[in-house]
Amino acid sequence: MKKKTNLVILFVGFILSQTYGQQTNSEQTRYTSENKGKIFIYWGGNRGNYSKSDITFKGKDYDFTLNNVVAHDKPKGYSSDYVNPTRMTIPQTNFRLGYFISDHYNVSIGLDHMKYVVTQDQFSNISGSINLPETETGASFNGVYANKPIRLTEDFLTFEHTDGLNFINIGVARVDDVSKVFGIKNTDVFQINLTEGISGGLLYPKTNAAILGKKRHDDFHISGYGLSLKGGLNFTFFKYFFIQGELKGGYINMNDIRTTQYPEDGASQHFFFLERIIAVGAIFRIW
Repeated sequence: MKKKTNLVILFVGFILSQTYGQQTNSEQTRYTSENKGKIFIYWGGNRGNYSKSDITFKGKDYDFTLNNVVAHDKPKGYSSDYVNPTRMTIPQTNFRLGYFISDHYNVSIGLDHMKYVVTQDQFSNISGSINLPETETGASFNGVYANKPIRLTEDFLTFEHTDGLNFINIGVARVDDVSKVFGIKNTDVFQINLTEGISGGLLYPKTNAAILGKKRHDDFHISGYGLSLKGGLNFTFFKYFFIQGELKGGYINMNDIRTTQYPEDGASQHFFFLERIIAVGAIFRIW
């Protein structure tokens, strides 16, 4: 009897050890348990907010600064333009391609296609001087200004980076699986990740400016640099597909903005921004 009992105990122990071992091995071999060597790509849209900005305009016959200028973004709303290759630059979009150098860290390059529009008809204080030839359209604004309120009408100024406020940046981000916090066991079916990161890069806008009646400069131009921080949540489905939401804020300094067809004309400004981003993407291992 004692021998039979011992045999039963040994058999049960063997079954339990095999079951536990299979579960452990299963967890270790889940596709989502390791990220090193994977690449990811995503595409999405954004809404943006901007701090007030002092904008300086300089040219052959003028040099003035507008203080505390208010600007806004230019949302497209729900539209097929986000997936139409011929119209993808019309909405505010985000593209990113990255590679995991370890299970928790990735490096990536991306384009934040934001849009920045100075609010028309607002009042701003102007300081500086305008001294255009009397034959030019903007000569009606000639004078010396010392912190004087002026209305930003269309005949005086329209100013926007709508094609767009292009922030081309390189970033580093950390990713942590927080699925266990929500009781999720099989992350190959559904996984929740927390991500945060930093990035920096160049501003490459196509600025649409009509200043004092002059014709605008209609070409892309490297205008400055930007720095940013982000945090977000990543929801991965069936190992390979994800939806990611991010809050991204930072600083933009544009010290070389082209405004007209004349190279001596230009503008400069700096401001803070906040993006709210929703993107869809894929992640897969390349080796």
